[in-house]
Amino acid sequence: MVKHSVPSVAQMLRRFLHSDAFRGPQFAAAALLLAYLLQCCWLVRVQTLHDLAPNSDQALRIYQGLEQWKSGVIAGTPEALGSKVAAGGPSASRDSHLRVRDGYDQDRSPLYYLVAAAPLLLRPGSWLSSSLQPFLAAAPYMFFGVMLGASLWYVARRLYGNAGGYIALALYCFSPAMIVNVAGAQSLGEMGAVWGAFGTVFTAIAVAHTLYAPREVVLWNWRRILLLGLSLALAAGNQFSLVVLALVTLPLMLWVAPVRPRAVFAIWITAIAVALVLLLSAYLFHPALFWQGMLHARWLNFEPAAFRMSASYRNAWQTIFAGSPPLMLALPVALIAYLGWKRARYFGNTAPLLIAALLLILALGAPSFPGRGFHLTLLVFLFVFVSGVFADLLETRQSLPVTAGLCGLLSASAVWNLVQLWRV
Repeated sequence: MVKHSVPSVAQMLRRFLHSDAFRGPQFAAAALLLAYLLQCCWLVRVQTLHDLAPNSDQALRIYQGLEQWKSGVIAGTPEALGSKVAAGGPSASRDSHLRVRDGYDQDRSPLYYLVAAAPLLLRPGSWLSSSLQPFLAAAPYMFFGVMLGASLWYVARRLYGNAGGYIALALYCFSPAMIVNVAGAQSLGEMGAVWGAFGTVFTAIAVAHTLYAPREVVLWNWRRILLLGLSLALAAGNQFSLVVLALVTLPLMLWVAPVRPRAVFAIWITAIAVALVLLLSAYLFHPALFWQGMLHARWLNFEPAAFRMSASYRNAWQTIFAGSPPLMLALPVALIAYLGWKRARYFGNTAPLLIAALLLILALGAPSFPGRGFHLTLLVFLFVFVSGVFADLLETRQSLPVTAGLCGLLSASAVWNLVQLWRV
């Protein structure tokens, strides 16, 4: 059982891109990520046979983002969603996943729209009819998807060794949910929120680990603090309700570094300040619009009555296991092993399981929320948890049957996913 501190994503990228770091494990991870990217490109290519629906969610966010990039009309605000700007463009009043109150998008900041539209700046005049449109529209989310996979692999490898990294990445790269929500024309573009949520939790843990070194807390950690603030902004900017992770990171950091609570608070507050500045920049530094956007935001989507509805549990069950079919077998085994085996109950396994449980509660309590951010983020943390428990099982005397079962399950999952993509 391997237990290491979790490095920051900045360290991950620096080491991964260094020439000496490209060895066997890195090449294997790169091959899996390439397979993931090719699956996304295949799905996008299939969708090039169909034009982008002018009133789709994808068209709306691209149109709003282009308006802000070109004319400074801030997306998700009354001026952008009003009839004057929307005339001739996608309608925000249709039955869609957009929830508007007093002209403000209740669920997402302008960052969501700016990211969606950025690649289309290459062909702003003809983006609806361009043959490159599907690839340009999917480009930000393919980037987020690849970076999330790389981050997942690196974190799992540092926590659980090579085996844990490969298990987590294989679950991720052949997950239908992680492919469709990157490349699907009907996806809501939430992979940026998922990558931000994942980075928020594990960057916070990484920063907390560094506090055992007797150094200046803020000055020495400025890169990690900026990265934590960026992760928070990316998560909350794409889905306001994911700001709950900002509250979760504080007890996590105190759990990791209880010896320096003042340093933890200093880092946490500084990272939140950085996130607020980044979100303000998405509003083009208009304090009044930013303040109104925050006032109209739905920070918590929670309906207690949903916990008494069987449909909520059925929807969560279908979303999770349709999003990653191998979890139907791997997750129950991992939970049984975790609950019945003391060796598996350590911080590296417990933290992602607790985060996944929290996200499941939020997903169950928000059945009417028009997004899948909670479910997608939940899946990623389940990948971490499952990979950690199985990495521990691979170090027992039963390693041979565990290895055989894992290889069979992951191989069957990959083949099944490829066949389904071929039939699209």
